[in-house]
Amino acid sequence: MNVAIIGGGAWGTTLAQVLTDNGHDCLVHDQSETVIRSIEAHRHPFFGNRLDPRIRVTGSLRETIAFSEYVLLSVPTKAVRSLLKDINRVLDHEIVLINVAKGIEPVTSKRVSEIAAEEIDHSRLKGFVVLTGPSHAEEVIERKLTLLVSSSNDRNLALHVQRLFSNESYLRVYTSPDLIGCEVGGAVKNAIAVISGACTGLGLGENARAAVITRGIVEIVRVVEAMGGRKETAFGLTGIGDLIVTASSEHSRNFRAGKRIGLGVPLERIYAEEKQTIEGIRTIEAMHYMAADHKLELPMIEAAYEIITENVSVEDALKKLLSRDLKSEDF
Repeated sequence: MNVAIIGGGAWGTTLAQVLTDNGHDCLVHDQSETVIRSIEAHRHPFFGNRLDPRIRVTGSLRETIAFSEYVLLSVPTKAVRSLLKDINRVLDHEIVLINVAKGIEPVTSKRVSEIAAEEIDHSRLKGFVVLTGPSHAEEVIERKLTLLVSSSNDRNLALHVQRLFSNESYLRVYTSPDLIGCEVGGAVKNAIAVISGACTGLGLGENARAAVITRGIVEIVRVVEAMGGRKETAFGLTGIGDLIVTASSEHSRNFRAGKRIGLGVPLERIYAEEKQTIEGIRTIEAMHYMAADHKLELPMIEAAYEIITENVSVEDALKKLLSRDLKSEDF
């Protein structure tokens, strides 16, 4: 079947190759001439891997939307709302949105599914699916074993997306009925990954990283439940699974960004030098506002917020965390 992909970045282009491996036809949309030329030359624009020549690319949003009723969104969360407004203007048929970005909209603290419901005419939004899980694009493009989760409020759509992306060579997709939990877990783990990277940059060691990952799951659970998701989801692929791979690997842009924060590199320089979007930093901001609205205790995320927005040193933020009242390990 045909699948339109908006965003020819690291993950969007990789998923185009996955779908092509599975026998589907893909049209990738991107605004960057560099990305377009790379895909036209059958080269991955970020990793340089050879792409199947059947993958097509265009700079026309109208052409992309007309290509299929299945539209995969692979753009930074901060760009989703404006993109969906643009899609709605050229849309003349029903579509199913498949989102693979992992983020929460700052200030509003809204998930991408909520943004889609606000910006796409209800008569033309057939459904929404999130495809998420522990996955470095660098490994998937090399066809290394990866497990993902397809989640939607519409079980049939979740099953259909599961079949679209699964194969018997390297990619297996599970389904989940907990759309909220899957969206939130995938987003909040990016924030924890930034914190894990900062600890690494400070040279705090493996013990500290294990502590951040473990207590990070507690904060993910609190956010998932506050937003209406299921606690159990946070202990699956989209929660702890995604957190493990993101909070301990140089492949992770969020971990790399946090590591550089720990080394004292200014945030502006980190943004300027990182080619891929650092969702975790924006998620930290979104979680700060949400914690205030819902009266949630998110001590690590609050410490990270003070570091990135209030110029608190990593050392002082760490000291503040460790000086909190002693307590039992309750979940």
